[in-house]
Amino acid sequence: MRVISGKVRGLKLNTPKNEDVRPTTDRVKESLFNMINPYMMESNILDLFAGTGSLGIECLSRGASKCTFVDVSRESIALVKSNIKKARFENESEVLNLDFKDAISKLKIKNNKFDVIFMDPPYYKDMFIDALEKIDNANILKEDGIIVVEHDTKDKFPEEIGSLEKSRDKKYGNTTLTFYKLK
Repeated sequence: MRVISGKVRGLKLNTPKNEDVRPTTDRVKESLFNMINPYMMESNILDLFAGTGSLGIECLSRGASKCTFVDVSRESIALVKSNIKKARFENESEVLNLDFKDAISKLKIKNNKFDVIFMDPPYYKDMFIDALEKIDNANILKEDGIIVVEHDTKDKFPEEIGSLEKSRDKKYGNTTLTFYKLK
């Protein structure tokens, strides 16, 4: 797993030793960033269910000003921190070792608003809709921001969740990226 573009292009990131964390493949990541590159410069990013932190680090490499990494797993947080240090993005990063619900509540209290929110929760855990509803209720997505959900292609998502509406789906074999924005 590597950083595809930007300041630390080509940097190899540390990867998990077990199968619990499922990093985004380079093919999916490259296609994703081709679609969302206009959102990158000086943006505020939330990498929810961060895993290795590769999506947030890719954003920072491409010019994002800040990324908040969230994961409940101590192992994942250790991996995220090691990758942030390796990429030298400590000053642009905030790392929260919290459940997604607690993290979203904390971010709401701090009045954080994000240009891009990545969600890549563990497959088959049915956290997607709950997380999208919490994001919507907390009002942490900027008016022109986007939410990117990476999920198994078998999972189906509603066209609308509260004030969020699905804007597109992009399939890559067994993986699908679903995009939401504010209505």
